[in-house]
Amino acid sequence: MGWEAYLTLSVILAALGLMTFTRYAADLILAAAVTVLLLTGVIDSGQLLHGFANEGIWTIAVLFVVAAGLRDTGGMTWVASRVLGRPRSLISAQSRIMFPVAVISAFMNNTPLVAMMMPVISDWAKKCNLSPSKLLLPLSYASILGGACTLVGTSTNLIINGWIIDHARQAAEENQPIAGIDPSGLGMFEMAVVGVPVCLLGIGFVMLTSRFLLSNRRPASETLGDPREYTVELMVDEAGPLVGQTIEQAGLRNLPNAYLVEIEREGNIYAPVAPTQTLLGNDRLVFVGIVESIVDLQKIRGLSPATNQVFKLDTPRRSRCLIEAVVSNSCPLRGRTIKEGRFRTVYNAAVIAVHRNGERINKKIGDITLQAGDTLLLETTPTFVADQRNSRDFYLVSQVEGSTPPRHERAPVAIGILAVMVAVVTAGVPIFYAALAAAGLMLGTRCVSSSAGRGAIDWSVLIVIAAALGLGKAMETSGLADALGNGIIAMSGDSPYLALVLVYVMTMVLAAMVTSKAAAILVLPVALMICSGEHLDVSLMPYVMAILIASATTLATPIGYPTNLMVYGPGGYRFSDYLRIGLPMSLAIAVLALILIPLVWPLTANAGPS
Repeated sequence: MGWEAYLTLSVILAALGLMTFTRYAADLILAAAVTVLLLTGVIDSGQLLHGFANEGIWTIAVLFVVAAGLRDTGGMTWVASRVLGRPRSLISAQSRIMFPVAVISAFMNNTPLVAMMMPVISDWAKKCNLSPSKLLLPLSYASILGGACTLVGTSTNLIINGWIIDHARQAAEENQPIAGIDPSGLGMFEMAVVGVPVCLLGIGFVMLTSRFLLSNRRPASETLGDPREYTVELMVDEAGPLVGQTIEQAGLRNLPNAYLVEIEREGNIYAPVAPTQTLLGNDRLVFVGIVESIVDLQKIRGLSPATNQVFKLDTPRRSRCLIEAVVSNSCPLRGRTIKEGRFRTVYNAAVIAVHRNGERINKKIGDITLQAGDTLLLETTPTFVADQRNSRDFYLVSQVEGSTPPRHERAPVAIGILAVMVAVVTAGVPIFYAALAAAGLMLGTRCVSSSAGRGAIDWSVLIVIAAALGLGKAMETSGLADALGNGIIAMSGDSPYLALVLVYVMTMVLAAMVTSKAAAILVLPVALMICSGEHLDVSLMPYVMAILIASATTLATPIGYPTNLMVYGPGGYRFSDYLRIGLPMSLAIAVLALILIPLVWPLTANAGPS
């Protein structure tokens, strides 16, 4: 190896070490790594920026917009509420989560899917008196396993597909086609032959062993002191879906961190509220709960704020959010009722709940007299925070995360767009074009606003992928990939199958230490070198599939896959939880995959794509 290969190896090892043992963000570490290689001349600017031209990166970007459309319309919550139901055991609860999530994640990028499902599952776990730690990691695992079944299931698959297309085109231009590779890339369901059995094995493993291998953990949020509670009134929409349902059927019983105090109907008060009580149009429901619960209640289809002030605001409701503001001593409305002070007119904000030192205020919102120290829950526009941050009227102003009301009426449109996207990709339309059209339809039909669409794109994920592609290119140009490939060939004794096993293990270990995408991109050049006519002269396709399955099923650590890291805090997990259940599952999956892959994609160079 020349000095370029040694430098590339040193930079990659340093990046792996930093990502494993420090809390620096992966995008910053990998961006710094490729910058070092650029400045030292190992790669040039064209090779560095080549990653940003990869079709897979921009496919992932537009899929984030598609996912935002499903989130902002409440489409995913609507589907989940009809699938989850009321389980009778832990295994039943896990099966109700894992099978549907695995199916959905096969057709939708799993990172935004888990982001949408986490609050739904956390609330559902509390309603069912189950520990979230028994459900959130299975949620992540199901999304990962389902994502390994189709081309669009995970961004790792899309990146590998983009790599295949780029290298196949380059090889065709040089009149040196790559054995076993279709220049048009992977088919929509090409990996399903191995991915589906792997998925079923993983789900079965979790359901049978999680009772023993997953501990009951408390999320970090539950270790805090008593949260601030509000009393809020909501109205049952006269033509809404809740009319005629009982409290239990409507999902308003055993709410997490909230409870239904009373129902007011035509001047009569019903309290306490029985679970068999039937809801009627224009019923006023009085809830007490923390702000996160109030946000969830506001998102239930068929419930609206009871105060008419909300509907008199200047801006459309889809452009609003919830704001918490503490009344100051110098507030001009202090000592006056909300109605007398014309709060909505003065601040273009509607008060929907008031918190005062933990006491319940038995008055309608408009009749509450404001006092210094009252915490108000307001429905208004996000600009309220900037307008009032330095105002003397309020001590503290902060926006409640994720509180924009969903556009329920557009949920069928969003679900329809996703279904059409999957159908056309299955019919053979390139995933990038289908995803781009779907994102455009989400924006054009107002399932998601332009600002929300831009904000939905996780640029740190795209930077990680582009930087990792740059490192992969450095491995090729510096000779490091050749050196690693020669090492694997030497260890395998020129056995194509043993080389396949070593490639799988290398990918699995790297993916557990860093990210699945980075691992795939780093090992692909090694596999290409191994399969070349100068070495083993075998088909590249089984090695690609080994890398795809090994990287797309990263289960043993929270570091390797974004969804594993996303559930870490909310589930109250420890690193050992992932290792205890994820490592034996990864080994079982590896055995199954390494049996199936050579059967589906023969190792011989003249086999061609199956």
